[in-house]
Amino acid sequence: MMVIMSAIYAQLRADIITAMKARDSVATTALRTADAAIKRAALDANVEIDDALVIATMRKGVKNLTDANTEFAKAGRDDLIAANKAEIVLLEKYLPQGLSAEKLEAAVNDAIATTGAATKREMGKVMAALKQHPQADVIDFGAASKLIQGKLS
Repeated sequence: MMVIMSAIYAQLRADIITAMKARDSVATTALRTADAAIKRAALDANVEIDDALVIATMRKGVKNLTDANTEFAKAGRDDLIAANKAEIVLLEKYLPQGLSAEKLEAAVNDAIATTGAATKREMGKVMAALKQHPQADVIDFGAASKLIQGKLS
């Protein structure tokens, strides 16, 4: 039996029960899928379920759904896009709020200054510095990457 060490995971489990009682099949399915992914990730890594694992797994799920929406848009499948958007909204409830655009830019500028990076070839140094940032757990590294590319020549 796994010990639940995560407040976020405990909330997810409670929300699954609430959705089941409300007979909300869409929410129940989405939350159970997320629950299974979290359990699988914990099992694969042989670790306890903690907030970091839950957040990482949820972020991966949101990214996968977002990527799928890009493909569905190319195929003209608006019905599937709508379903995925609803699931994304459901999963994002469990993720911490990301850094504001201003704070992200300040963190990127600080990382560039710290590393002394000047060219796009040195982008890895800047990303590594960002991963050491105190708020790295809430940084959107996709957005940070675009910002860095825009700032380096």
